[in-house]
Order: sequence, then structure tokens, then C-alpha cells
Amino acid sequence: MILLNGLTFPLKDPIPIFVIVLFIILLAPILLRKLRIPSIIGLILAGMAIGDHGFNLVAKGSIDLFGKAGLLYIMFLAGLELDMEEFKKNKYKSLVFGFFTFIIPLGLGFILCFHVLHFSTMASLLVSSMFATHTLVAYPLASRMGITKNEAVTITVGGTIITDTAVLLILAIITGSVEGELNQQFWLKLGISFLLFSIAILAGFPLVGRWFFKKIKDDQTTHFVFVLAMVFLAALLAELAGVEGIIGAFLAGLALNQLIPHTSPLMNRIEFAGNAIFIPFFLISVGMLVDLRVLLKGNMALLIAGTLTTMALSTKWLAAFITQKIFGYTNVQRNVMFGLSTSHAAATIAVILIGYNMAIIDENVLNGTIILILITCMIGSFVTANAGKKLAIVESNRIPDVVNIQERIMIPVNEPETTDMLLDFAVMINPSQQKSSVYMLTVMQDEDGLKEKVVLNNKNMQSAVKYGAETGTKVQVVTRVDLNMANGIARAVKEMLISDVVMEWTEKSNTTTGFLFNSLFGTTTQNVLDSVWETIFICRLGFPINTTKRMVLFLTRNAEYEIGFPHWVKRIVALSKEAGLRIVLCCSASTHKAFEKEVQKNRSSIETSFRHFETLEEFQRLSADISSSDLIVAVSARKGTISYHSYMESIATRLVRNFPKNNLILLYPEQIQAEFLEAGMQQEDLVLTPIQEQIDNITRLSKAVKKIFKRKS
Repeated sequence: MILLNGLTFPLKDPIPIFVIVLFIILLAPILLRKLRIPSIIGLILAGMAIGDHGFNLVAKGSIDLFGKAGLLYIMFLAGLELDMEEFKKNKYKSLVFGFFTFIIPLGLGFILCFHVLHFSTMASLLVSSMFATHTLVAYPLASRMGITKNEAVTITVGGTIITDTAVLLILAIITGSVEGELNQQFWLKLGISFLLFSIAILAGFPLVGRWFFKKIKDDQTTHFVFVLAMVFLAALLAELAGVEGIIGAFLAGLALNQLIPHTSPLMNRIEFAGNAIFIPFFLISVGMLVDLRVLLKGNMALLIAGTLTTMALSTKWLAAFITQKIFGYTNVQRNVMFGLSTSHAAATIAVILIGYNMAIIDENVLNGTIILILITCMIGSFVTANAGKKLAIVESNRIPDVVNIQERIMIPVNEPETTDMLLDFAVMINPSQQKSSVYMLTVMQDEDGLKEKVVLNNKNMQSAVKYGAETGTKVQVVTRVDLNMANGIARAVKEMLISDVVMEWTEKSNTTTGFLFNSLFGTTTQNVLDSVWETIFICRLGFPINTTKRMVLFLTRNAEYEIGFPHWVKRIVALSKEAGLRIVLCCSASTHKAFEKEVQKNRSSIETSFRHFETLEEFQRLSADISSSDLIVAVSARKGTISYHSYMESIATRLVRNFPKNNLILLYPEQIQAEFLEAGMQQEDLVLTPIQEQIDNITRLSKAVKKIFKRKS
């Protein structure tokens, strides 16, 4: 196909290929995230579309170089991001779980492939080893819920080291034997070369790394290039030793694990380069190999896809079940172990792709594996989210009462003229015995005349400084230069140890263009919620709070189990005392009991009344008893956290619709931020899956039907 001036498809020129691929990396995760499809699957689907089995836009083999680099990068990050200290603490239990989660899928998988599907010996061993490996796709959920210190989670992470290392050794045996016999000479050569290669990396790389980082202290660019060079050097040494390069990349990650702190700028650069370029290129190159038309050529392809998926899920559950019985874990802990260890992604793609390139397996197995990855990632996220909530409730008693000793309030400023009410609110939630500074943040973009704008802004903010001084509160003006408002807020919160952010409630654009843009890329408020995990108050204040007599406080189920629960209760109690508000508490009985307990801890005397309230969907039922002068405070939650429910997606709309004239405050408690392990993964990818949302929909429908029949009777 020819288009314009000599531009022909499939493309071979690097410039248009890069344009297409980069726009895929940019847009595919954003669009598919709206369909709750993980980014790793979205990029593979995009690769299928542009490859020779799809629309044939990009020539076959044109991005193999970046694809190979991305494969090595995935395995390097897998070794680099493992928590070695947690593995050492529970190493024996991790060994047990690692053994079962490796040997059970390997053994049962080999029987299935060899005796039922009639694969060759090497193909059976390769596919069964694919069953044994797993990727911690759902780990960010566990991190966000604060259960990563639970023993069930730590031994699952430790078991990942065991099973992935064992699988990579089997892969070395398979690839090394394709060109020769499995005789004594082969084993001797493989054993000696692998031993020398492992010693060179695991012992030599840390020594070289320590020496380099001591000599070159402040040059972050050189540090990154050094790490990148060591990764590809390890891959080269692996190939010289007769094994696959991904083994060298994985061992390089383990060797440099202790030298690169997980919160360091270097680690941020490594993850950024991988997630932005290398790994997306690899996933797209994998998609270009997939031909889903194979599934339509006969029942065999569908049978293999279903069989592989069923075996992968059942053997991982069996391994978690046996480990549970040995160590006496609860059913919830078993489900967490299963959820974390059932997702197949990075290592699975690596193993199967190598087998496909070496003609050990055919297209049926390759395409079946892609389906397996999609299903296991969804199920793993769903199981971990549900079981993790239950485990987090059990673990909540271990959370210390004092979460954030530094209590500092920050107000992002859009217009200096509209900050008085926000400042009033900030002063009221600041307990008099702990009166601390309030920071007024202005974010500006780097452009011409920036210095003059900063000076002008500081001058305009002097009124806020004087306003705060009148209440005995020190107001500090802070100006940041950043790409956008959300980034500036997030950086300021981290650098200044902010505990509370008070934001102005901004309405969404009603225009079609504005709605489309906000739906795809998110509003400033949503971007702040995604990047700031401290307590956030989103305020719509139409009149002064001190003119209000009553605060109606809506709490969702499980609100008491969030890590920030004691902190925001103290803030609400302070607001009630300062403004003289009587609190009407709308929540479940258990949440009411926890709230009263926290009030007693604060030794505060406030007037409260209780209304039973199960879900935020009951706003309309209670709106008749609420006057337009009441202050409405609704406690929400971020996606994937303990108290999050799917109906919170529309909570802002519900509040405005049911209480159009009221002062409204949407409160997001302090919660635990997750660290993402997979390429391009975001919070939205790993929250409750569409299955959970459908369960919520069915529950709401059944309630509505019951109400109809009750009215008729």
C-alpha cells in the first residue's frame, strides 16, 4: 500500500515507525484503561494491530532491537525490585512456598502437555516451566492496603526468587540442548560455565558497582549509563556461557539490588527508561508475533488456550493451599498468596517467546499464552483486592496511632482572591494546642517573565499572610515552577512533609471537548488524588462555615480501617469545636463505634447523633432531613484501598445533585501508596476489575427489586 509521497506500508523507515510506536505507547494505555484492560495487555493488542497479522503497518523485524532490549530490561527490573531483606527474614518459609509453587505447576503441567496434549518432551518442559513462573502484577494492591509486612505477602515475594531462578535454569537447559544431546559433556560444560558466569556477576558486579559509585558521586547520568552497561554486559556474558541473555539480566538485577535504593533518583531513572521506552517496545514486538486468526482455524487452538489457563490457575491455587496447611495460615492469607502468585506476565512472555523463536512451540501455544496472561492478570488483581481488604482489617490493630507526626496544612492557590474561606477552614481544622503553619502554594510554568510573575504573586499573597496572622496562624507563601498544577502539588507535599491538602472544588467542563479531554487524561483534582496519598480536603464553600450549626458526616463502609482514620477524625473534631458544629454521623454501627472511640482518645467533648447509613448511594433518602445551611462532609477513598467502592466514582456528582446549595467537603483519608512493578502499570489498572463492578451492579439491582415488591405488598 502506498500513501502520499513514497510512504509505503508496511513501513521500514525508522522515522514513521517511531512516530507510530511512540503514539501507541502514549495513547494505548490511556484508552484501554477506560475498559479496565491492563497496560501490558493493551500494548500487546496494539502490536497485534500494527503487525503483519493485523493491518500490516510496520514491517516485520523492524523493532526487534528495542524489543530484545526491553526483554532484558524486564528481567533486570524483576531482580532489582525484589526486597532481599524481607526474603532473608522468611527465607525458609519462602523456600517452602517457592518449592511448591515451582514443582506443582511444573510436574502437573508436564503431565498435561506430554500425555494429554501430546507435545514433545522439550515443548512440554518449556510450557510447564511457564506455568511455574509468575509476576507480582497485583503487588501494588497489597502495598496500597498496608499488608506487605504480613507473612503471607513476604513469603510470596520470596518465593518469586526461587521459582523464577529455577525456571530460568530450566530454560538454560532447554535452549542449550536444542543443538545437542543431553550427555555428560553437555552437563559438565553447562555446569562449569554457568558457575563461573554466576560468580562473575553475583560477586564481581557488586564490587565494581561499589567502586564506581564511590568514585563518581554526583553524576546521575553517568550512574544510569553505568547500570545500563552492566545489564547488557551480564546478558553478553550469559550468552558466552551458553545460556539465555535474560538469565544474565536477572542476575544483574539481584547483584545490584543492594546498591540501588528503591527510593533513589537512580532507581527512578531506571524505572522511567524501562516503562517509557524499552518495555513498551518489547510488548509491542510481542504483539506483532501474535496471530489470533490461528484460534479460528480449528478447535485445537481454543482447546490449548483454555487448557493452559485452567492449569496455570489451578496449580498456583494448589501451591498456596498446601503452604497454608503447612504453616497454619488463614483462608484469607491463602487467597492473598494465590492472588499475588497467579498472575503471569513478564517472565512468562520471555519463556514462551524464546521457545517460539527456537521453534519448540507453535502459534497455538503462543496465542494461548497471550490469553492466559490476560485472564490470570485480571483474576490475580481481583482476588488480591478482595482478600487484601479482609487481611488489612485484621492487620489494622497493628497500625500505630501516630501516623504522621509532622502536621502541616497546604492550600494550592488558583486565584488569590478566593482563598479566604479555604484559609478559614484550614485554621479551623488545626487544633489550637498544635497550631502549625499553613502553606499557600502557587504553581507556575517556566515561561517568559517568570520572575516578574513570582514577585507579583508574592505581593498578591500578602493579604493571605495578614489574614492568617489575625487568627494567630503563620501563613507561608510557597511558589513552585513545574509542568502543571498536579505535579507541583505532589512534589511540594513530599518535600515539605505536608500532612493535609485543602483544595478548592472545581467543576468539570460541560463542553463536549472538555468532557472528552478530562475523561481521557483526568482533571487536576483527579491527578492530585493519584499522586498525593496524604489527607485531602476538597472544599466547595459558598458561605462561611461559622454560620453553620450542623455537620452531616457521611462515612463509607470500612472507613475505620484506613491508616489515616485517626488523623482525619482529629481534624473533624477540631472543626466541630472551632465552628461550634453538632455532628450528625451517618455510617454503619461498627464505624460509629470506631469514630466514638477516636473522639474519646482526643479527650474532646462534642455533640453527636447517629443515623444508620450503609452506602453513599443512600444520599437521596437522607436529603429530606438536611437543610441547605448544613455542612456536608463525605469521606471517600482512592481506588483499590480498603474502603473503596465502585459507586464512589460518581460521589462528587451525587453530592452536587442532592445538595446544590450546601457547603460541601469531600475528604480523602491518608492511605498507603503502591510501587508499581510492571511496565506502564497505573493504579487504575489494578483496582477491582470489571467482575467486582458487575457484582456491585447486581447488588444494587437486587435492592431496587426488593423495594418494588415491598411497596406493592
